[in-house]
Amino acid sequence: MAKLTKSLVEALEPSKVGVKGSYLFAWDQELRGFGVQVMPSGLKSFILQYRNGEKRSRRIVIGRYGVMTVEEARKEARVLLGKIAKGVDPADEKPPEGDTTTIAEICDWYLTEAEAGRILGKSRRPIKPSTLKMDRSRIEAHLKPLLGKRQVGALKLGDIEGVQAAISAGRTSKARVGSRGGVTTGGEGVASRTMSTLHAILEHAVRLGKIERNPAKGVRRMASTARKRHLSRAEIGKLGEALRAAEADGEHPKGIAAIRFLLLTGFRRMEGLGLQRAWLDDEEGSIHFPDTKSGAQTRVIGDAAIKVLLTQPQIGKSPYFFPADWGEGHFIGVVRVLDRVCAMAKLEDVTPHTLRHTFASVAAELGFSELTIAALLGHAARGVTQRYIHIDEALMMTSDKVAEEIADLLDGRASPPRRRVRRVNLAESNPEAVAEEP
Repeated sequence: MAKLTKSLVEALEPSKVGVKGSYLFAWDQELRGFGVQVMPSGLKSFILQYRNGEKRSRRIVIGRYGVMTVEEARKEARVLLGKIAKGVDPADEKPPEGDTTTIAEICDWYLTEAEAGRILGKSRRPIKPSTLKMDRSRIEAHLKPLLGKRQVGALKLGDIEGVQAAISAGRTSKARVGSRGGVTTGGEGVASRTMSTLHAILEHAVRLGKIERNPAKGVRRMASTARKRHLSRAEIGKLGEALRAAEADGEHPKGIAAIRFLLLTGFRRMEGLGLQRAWLDDEEGSIHFPDTKSGAQTRVIGDAAIKVLLTQPQIGKSPYFFPADWGEGHFIGVVRVLDRVCAMAKLEDVTPHTLRHTFASVAAELGFSELTIAALLGHAARGVTQRYIHIDEALMMTSDKVAEEIADLLDGRASPPRRRVRRVNLAESNPEAVAEEP
């Protein structure tokens, strides 16, 4: 790298600069230790790398490019080098970098470090790719547009809660662009989860010395109303009729099968769609998940659900029961298929999670305990008692009975409505859980 100039600095892009650690750097060959730090976001700062009187390598930020010119930064670097020569360590005189670091920079730092496995989550293990994917989505959709340019040191708790209110009101909402991709929505739930993500990112930054304090500490997250929508027995019958009609009309066969499988098992959407053939033990009637939202799990499923899986054709060398139409991944289009089928059945407000709620509701209607239903749904253990839930004949019988009941309703073999033996409200005992409609 030659002498740093305005045109050279402006031309720098992260992909064109040498990599060192988490950041990208360009060094001036005329003034030793003087350089530019390029964040993954593209933000550029002038820096000085040096050794203090104890021969320890130190690095300080001189200023942000755009606020300070190259020559101004070079002059300041010369002044600092003069102090260093006299035994003064400028790093001890400057305020912490976190005082002026922006939220966008902290978010970029977090994603870079977490993706490299250098940040541990609550389980004391590297953060899961699925979690990082969601974190990145919230950062790009909500945090950067509303807070990206704000300096961490200048933020107050009121600023954070103001952003939460803006997200809830739909200020960052966007429609789907093109035929693929998700929709950026607002609402209390989205706002609350985004605040949780921001709080966690800033806590990691404090713990690892990037900033001195977490301005989101103590934020009051909005309480979102738990979704209680589930299909009644009559609605399950209507859904079954619509599935058969849609299949006859040429609707996507994988979508049809996936909807049926999710309803017969109560699996989360991505658990069902990403199910691999190697995880099925059809003799035991179980799925051995190497990883889920609650960690590695073995989940029992009924014969009706296993039949759906075993009738799915093997496509090439794909490991999935529901492979993608192109590429090496798994099928992801179940939401749109479900929307079309429900439109035929004139059913409103039905999502893949509604199918999970419905599975739990049918199980409760059949008289099974909350603890047993939680085990079938794969909820994280909440106490000593639940640790004793394991695959035994009773649990296998339960999963088979619930799946058989739902299959009968779907296929028009519905038995008369059963008297509700007990009321179960899993939503109160577990945020992940599902409750019957009042």
